[in-house]
Amino acid sequence: MQPRSLRIDGRTELIAHLGYPTHSFKAPLIYNPYFADAGINALVVPMACRAEDFAAVLRSFFRLENARGALITMPHKVSVVSLLDEASAAVKVAGACNAVKRLPDGRLVGDQFDGAGFVRGVQRKGFEVHGASALVVGSGGVGSAISAALAGAGIGMLALFDVNAASATGLAERLRTHYPQVQVTTGSNDPSGHDLVVNATPLGMEPGDPLPVDVSRLDPRTFAGEVVMRSEMTPFLQAAAARGCGVQVGTDMLFEMIPPYLEFFGLPATTPENLRSLARLDG
Repeated sequence: MQPRSLRIDGRTELIAHLGYPTHSFKAPLIYNPYFADAGINALVVPMACRAEDFAAVLRSFFRLENARGALITMPHKVSVVSLLDEASAAVKVAGACNAVKRLPDGRLVGDQFDGAGFVRGVQRKGFEVHGASALVVGSGGVGSAISAALAGAGIGMLALFDVNAASATGLAERLRTHYPQVQVTTGSNDPSGHDLVVNATPLGMEPGDPLPVDVSRLDPRTFAGEVVMRSEMTPFLQAAAARGCGVQVGTDMLFEMIPPYLEFFGLPATTPENLRSLARLDG
């Protein structure tokens, strides 16, 4: 069956994909084939915007009547927060935002779905988040987003570790403010005793990178998750799988976060499996 072409006409709604540079953007290659297949009259458009122009571009974009929303990526995920009229708890914990929409009264509201994608993925693989204990290694943007999403999903205990101790401490303070029911600790990357261990660092992107944790201390019942997407089975996931752990690859987070994005923008959602089958990432 021939894939449907995307119809662009006077009723097409726009989703801006704002970042710089744009050459590595994957979202248009995932969203647009899905929109075409589902007959949704919307289009994701890469928009190369330098940091100094971002505030003006964002405000100007949302003055368009057919602006449905904006996907925000580097280097704007942090700076966009100060431009919002309303932000989710996930944004406040992560200190970063990757989705913006305009409310009927003109206010801009933002949310953060990196973490939601990760958590949806492990839940759909059978991992029970509620009441569990998790170690998140890396307290930068993606680690903060995953920690916030785990807290929002009812995790019982979060252990945070970052080579920059202040980064982990700051994240812990934000989590305690917005999710006081979660027990948060910092300072150790020992994976023993945890139900879930997450590599939210770049370790694994380059050959010879050290592992984020001592995998010899992983219990076979522990679930291991990854954010690195350069290879499916990173050295960390290979080592975890060899010990009998269940694993989640980095690209799962990418496809799992798109359904909540679609819901946020008020568009018909679909499954990650359908998105994968339609995506044009190789061409």
